[in-house]
Amino acid sequence: MGDQHQHVAVIGGGVIGAMCAWYLVKSGRKVTIVDQGKFGAGCSHGNCGYVSPSHVLPLPKPGAIKNSMRMMRGPNSPLSIKFPPSLSLTKWLWQFQRRCNSRDMLEAATARNALLQSSMSLYEELVESEQLQCEWKRNGLLFVFLSESKFEEYAQTDKLMREHFDMAATPYDGNQLTELEPALKPGLGGAWHYTGDRHLRPDKLMSELRVILEARGVEIIEDFSVDLLIHQGNNASAIADKKQAAESIQADAFIVATGAMTPLLNDQLGCKIPIQPGKGYSITMPCPEKMPKIPMLFEEHRVGVTPMETNYKLGSMMEFAGYDSSLRSSRLQVLRESAAIYLHDPFRDPVDEEWFGWRPMTWDGKPIIDCSPALENVWIAAGHNMLGVSMATATGKLIQQLVSGEEPHIDPEPYSISRFI
Repeated sequence: MGDQHQHVAVIGGGVIGAMCAWYLVKSGRKVTIVDQGKFGAGCSHGNCGYVSPSHVLPLPKPGAIKNSMRMMRGPNSPLSIKFPPSLSLTKWLWQFQRRCNSRDMLEAATARNALLQSSMSLYEELVESEQLQCEWKRNGLLFVFLSESKFEEYAQTDKLMREHFDMAATPYDGNQLTELEPALKPGLGGAWHYTGDRHLRPDKLMSELRVILEARGVEIIEDFSVDLLIHQGNNASAIADKKQAAESIQADAFIVATGAMTPLLNDQLGCKIPIQPGKGYSITMPCPEKMPKIPMLFEEHRVGVTPMETNYKLGSMMEFAGYDSSLRSSRLQVLRESAAIYLHDPFRDPVDEEWFGWRPMTWDGKPIIDCSPALENVWIAAGHNMLGVSMATATGKLIQQLVSGEEPHIDPEPYSISRFI
């Protein structure tokens, strides 16, 4: 697989697929990206734009099930599960709860940390070398708490993050917090500031990536749904859309970077990919008069706020309801109401965009970056949970190294598909 003259087809035009294509084309390969919709239009478009080494801890952790059950009892819970859950979701939840212990949490966090740290340095390099106009900002990220007790309780997590990952946050009590960030209302419990985090405008990142990819000769084919991986023995030779079967695309190697849609290719890949779509929402609007300077997460309400140069975004929610494509106004209203608890000026009309996307959630919190067990020239890069943007550069580089047979810059073993087989 080390032939630099080979043609690689990347299935999926989100941030993961785009970064895989970038590192592959830089290594001298011919690259084609295909997407069932429009390039950069999925979860890579409407997310909060965080590049967050601070998000090292996975969702499955001690107390997660108890906290989730308590949260769902509330009328405006950011978490919801469609009942009765499907068989695949039931199995996923069973595996999730088995991982809610300190040992598995730290194992997943160590694997996530390797990708997050690598991605951060690779982003800095990419933004600088290609002069990407994606509103890249170095303001850190605030974890904001409504109650003083929850703020003080987070000190235990801060201690763990410092000791295991050298990830220190600066605490601000309620009075100090309003001095740091005047957009916040007085009387809050406090916040922890991760100064090493970054943020960007995700739709601009994708449009900039398209420019540099096409400048390198990458062909981007939209509205092409990959239903078939045509193969001979243990190698795939082409991909095809059943509706356009005559328009098959031949290649020497294939990257499956299809996010939450990856399980729909299980039969083609020869394995069961345990990804569940975790539906999230966002609202993008003009900048309010009293706009925050620092991106922030309201921890007790699970709402994210991203101030950008040209707009302002609220984002949150986690719905496990399968591939439900409804944009529920009640969930968007929860975003508005939650932000209003914390911010002087939480909302601005007219709204630019109301959006939802399916996050590719694995039950252990780690992505899949590995070769298909059935096809030797098909690689999977999916399941990045809520960290697709944050992990994209390191994933792209790692895929390029694996395809090329080069020494990987980080250990790929934690992202192996064998953990599910």
